[in-house]
Amino acid sequence: MDDAVIVVALLLMAATATAAVAQRDPARQALVLSVLGSFLAVLFTVFQAPDVGLSQLAVGSALTPLLIMLSVRKVRRRGRAEDGSKGGAR
Repeated sequence: MDDAVIVVALLLMAATATAAVAQRDPARQALVLSVLGSFLAVLFTVFQAPDVGLSQLAVGSALTPLLIMLSVRKVRRRGRAEDGSKGGAR
């Protein structure tokens, strides 16, 4: 029973990691990274490390994707503002 859960968790992790790498949009990559963090937290819990799983859930599933999303948003806003100011100066 435990071996089957471990194999399923590893397969889900591998599939999600592949999906994160295959995404071209950074916002989508952050969302898939959040799912990957959740699967990794489940895997740590299956391996009898619930404290590490909780840490992974907080950092890998919530904080890191949130920081990536905020950074992408800021870069996109700055790019739009610079494009608007350059177009009006001509």
